[in-house]
Amino acid sequence: MKIYVKNMVCDRCNMMVKDVLENMNLSYASVDLGEIDLGDHYGANLADDQQKALSDALEHLGFSILSDKKSKLIGDIKIACLNYIQNIENPDKKILSEHISSAVNLEYNYLSHIFSAVEGITIEQYFIRLRVEKVKELLVYGELTLGEIAFQVGYSSVAHLSGQFKKITGLTPSHFRSLKDQKLRYSIDKL
Repeated sequence: MKIYVKNMVCDRCNMMVKDVLENMNLSYASVDLGEIDLGDHYGANLADDQQKALSDALEHLGFSILSDKKSKLIGDIKIACLNYIQNIENPDKKILSEHISSAVNLEYNYLSHIFSAVEGITIEQYFIRLRVEKVKELLVYGELTLGEIAFQVGYSSVAHLSGQFKKITGLTPSHFRSLKDQKLRYSIDKL
């Protein structure tokens, strides 16, 4: 049995979900981004009280259980975008649409239509927001030059990065860096 979980976007999220399962004495086969595999431990479904307790515990940590196919699909698309951005420096990387299609195993046009209908923005707009949040993170750290950040996040040039950054935030990357105010950043799972 698999349970799909919204807002699991990093390894720390996996650890937090594993802690919840262990604290509730629930056996599981694996925990991956967006997914808990309970294996054959509980048959087709968890008992209603266990399901409710798990849902409450996860919601307390900012996660939520996905109950319908569209929500699960949207979660899968977001995870594919996140995986793409984490491996964007890989020179033999597919384009975003191919990556998402192969990760979700469905045609991109269908995925794009569903995503836009549910989220109110396109996958590309979501991906740009995701990239800008990654740029904000790297700017706050202050360890890389703007050119290095542009390369690391997959922009073709500093000018391209600066243009998208200003369009989304209203600030230039240099001005954002000078503010050093993390309140201008958003959690990736809130995008």
